[in-house]
Amino acid sequence: MSEKYDLIIIGAGPGGYVAAVRAARLGLKTACVEKSPRIGGVCLNVGCIPSKALLDSSEYYHLAKAHFAEHGIGIREVTLDLQAMMSRKNRVVEELTGQVRQLLEGNKIDIVHGTAKLIAADQVEIKENSSSMMKVLSAKAILLATGSAPVTVPGLEFDGKHIVSSTEALSFTAVPERLGIVGGGYIGLELGSVWQRLGSQVTVIEMLPKIAMTLDGQVGRALERILKQQGFDFLLRTKVSKAEVVENKVFVTATDAEGKTSSLAFDRLLVAVGRRPLTKGLGLEDIGVKTDPLSGHVPVDENYCTNIPGVYAVGDLTPGPMLAHKASAEGIAAAECIAGLPGEVNYDAIPAVVYTWPEVSSVGLTEEQVKEREIPYCVGTYPFSGAGRARCMGEKDGFVKLIANSETDRILGVHIIGPRAADMIAECVLALEFGASSEDIARTVHGHPTFAEALQEAAMGARKCSIYAS
Repeated sequence: MSEKYDLIIIGAGPGGYVAAVRAARLGLKTACVEKSPRIGGVCLNVGCIPSKALLDSSEYYHLAKAHFAEHGIGIREVTLDLQAMMSRKNRVVEELTGQVRQLLEGNKIDIVHGTAKLIAADQVEIKENSSSMMKVLSAKAILLATGSAPVTVPGLEFDGKHIVSSTEALSFTAVPERLGIVGGGYIGLELGSVWQRLGSQVTVIEMLPKIAMTLDGQVGRALERILKQQGFDFLLRTKVSKAEVVENKVFVTATDAEGKTSSLAFDRLLVAVGRRPLTKGLGLEDIGVKTDPLSGHVPVDENYCTNIPGVYAVGDLTPGPMLAHKASAEGIAAAECIAGLPGEVNYDAIPAVVYTWPEVSSVGLTEEQVKEREIPYCVGTYPFSGAGRARCMGEKDGFVKLIANSETDRILGVHIIGPRAADMIAECVLALEFGASSEDIARTVHGHPTFAEALQEAAMGARKCSIYAS
């Protein structure tokens, strides 16, 4: 006899563990299956959390070396203890993954460590990590939340030491003198920022004409300019065809837009061209769950159900941005749908953040998307150089950009590049969620002096445009 549950969740990352807690609180008997020894998935173990820990540590190091003196703080010698920095990062990960385990256990969710495979629409076969034993769990519903893995590129296969994915780039034992990064997306830029601050000469190779392609164009151009000032090298419209390791160096063959081929040498090469849904070994094809032949995504309906009744999917497995908070929102919504409640996610109000410095955050439509959809619009911008709090901190780079419908004044999108952009975007997400206008933000009293005043000023600029629009 197999153990029976109301819901079995495969994967204990941001989509899976959040869904498990919501389901348990709704009264569903829930089991969460995780193949890794630690709870938390990619985000907590080798993604969001460790990368932000290193970004913060490296930022402190950079400030101590380059900016404390202007504040009247004298330090005779700034030294780097990379081992201590990595140990701190590991402690942060251990503490948070431990808290998630306690959260699951506190909600009486059964945690099963093992590799799961679907053998029916209501049955999961599990090979437990602790033994070679196989057991079967059954449930009324099964939720797939297995996340994603780095995309591999022919000719640039990972070796885990010299040619690496984001996972290994979080644990270098020494600062690479020269770090090459294939891919100009947020993962490459964030990890590049860590090692550039710690002393690496970072070269980003991107086959597209600009970095961070999903950003608003004006914001993306500003980010590229600022990162260049920090010391990044960018090779755009350049394709990498091969990488070879010779005498502890990585030699990269790259071809630019004019067809000129060159060889570049690095100590380490980070390949960060994207991620793919992690479905291998799940047994989807065995029970007939459909996947997109190109992207590998699992299509779902408005209730997060696949084409097989009783089998659901969320997070990186499903179409849309591969973001931890998107997975968590879907996990909650899916659990509610499984419990017979209305659950949904507003995909027009999902924020995105790039944790470079300055930070970049956005929600809603870019100016390019607004133009493409032929929506009449107004733009209000305001530079952080005009905000008193930013000047006090010496953080004058960047701006806030607010886009509003020129006929209705409803906010269409907000894009921020500057200090604390990751936190400032929350107000903008709420504004979009409630269908706010630029006037709503412009008339909302913001504290002084704060970074958020720049948002208010940008809203005032957009409001002025809409008032006088013909």
